Amino acid sequence: METMQAHPLKADLILVIVTLLAAAGWIFSRETLQGMPPLLFIGIRFLGAAALLALLSKHHLKTTSRTQWRAGLPSAICFSVALVVWIHALQRTEHVGVGAFITSLAIVLVPVAGWLIYRELPQRAQWYSLPVSAAGLVFLATDDLTQPDRGHLLFAVAAVLFAIHFTLTGRAVRLLPALPLTITQLAMVGIVTLGISAIFETWPDSVTPAIWGWLLASLVLATAMRFYLQTRAQALSSANHAAVILTLEPVFTALLAGFWLDETLSAAQLTGCLLIFGAMLIARWSVIKALWGK
Repeated sequence: METMQAHPLKADLILVIVTLLAAAGWIFSRETLQGMPPLLFIGIRFLGAAALLALLSKHHLKTTSRTQWRAGLPSAICFSVALVVWIHALQRTEHVGVGAFITSLAIVLVPVAGWLIYRELPQRAQWYSLPVSAAGLVFLATDDLTQPDRGHLLFAVAAVLFAIHFTLTGRAVRLLPALPLTITQLAMVGIVTLGISAIFETWPDSVTPAIWGWLLASLVLATAMRFYLQTRAQALSSANHAAVILTLEPVFTALLAGFWLDETLSAAQLTGCLLIFGAMLIARWSVIKALWGK
C-alpha cells in the first residue's frame, strides 16, 4: 500500500494540481455563465461529474450499503444549497479573485460550525482567526461603498454554507468512504439544481460550441478529475497536510483572474484578501506548526 512516507512528493504534486484545477474551475464557470443559465450549468456539470466518477469507481459503489448512502445525504443537500448561492454570486460579481477569498472563509468558519452543531470546542488559534477574517471583510466591504459588488454578500453566505457542509461531511466520512460520499454529493447537487432550473430558468434554444467547451472543462477537469485526484492524494497524505496545500486555492484563483479576466485589486481589496489569507493560516496554525517541525 502506498503511504505518505513512501510518496510525499507525489502526494504534494497531486494536491497542487488539485488546487490549480479548483482555481481554474472559477474561470471555467465564469466563462460558461456567458451563455448558459447558472443552475442549468451547475446541474449538468455536477451530475455529469458524478456519472464519470461512478464509472471510475464501480468497485467502491458495489460495497456501499444503503445506511452508508443515507449518511451522506445531509451534507449533500447542504452542498447543493451552498453551490446554488455560490453560482449566483459568481454570476453577479465583478471580482472573481476577491470572491474566491471571501468563499475561502469557510475554512475559518468550520470550527465555529463544528462548535454550534456538534459542540466540538475549537482550538485557541481558530478563535483568533475570526477577528482577522472580519477585518479582511471590512476592507473588502468598504473598498467602494458607492458601487458595492453584488456578489460579495452572496459569497459570504456561501462560505457559511460551505463551512456547515464541511462539518457535516467530516461526520459522514466516518460511515461512508470518501469517493462514494463525493459521488453522492455531486449527484445530489446535479439533481437538485437541474430540478430547480427546469422550473425557474429559461433554457436557451442553442448553446455555442465555445460554451460547451467551457462546460466540458468544468465537468471533466474542475470537477470529476479534481475530486478524483483529491481523493487519491488524501490516500497518500494526511488530511491536515492536504488542507494546508488546498488553502492556496484563492491565491491561484486571484492570479488566474488577473491573467485571464484582467482583474486588478485595489489597495483595500489586496489588504482584505491578505487578512483573510492570514486568517486561514492562523486557523490551520497547529497543522502548519506540526508540519514545519517535521
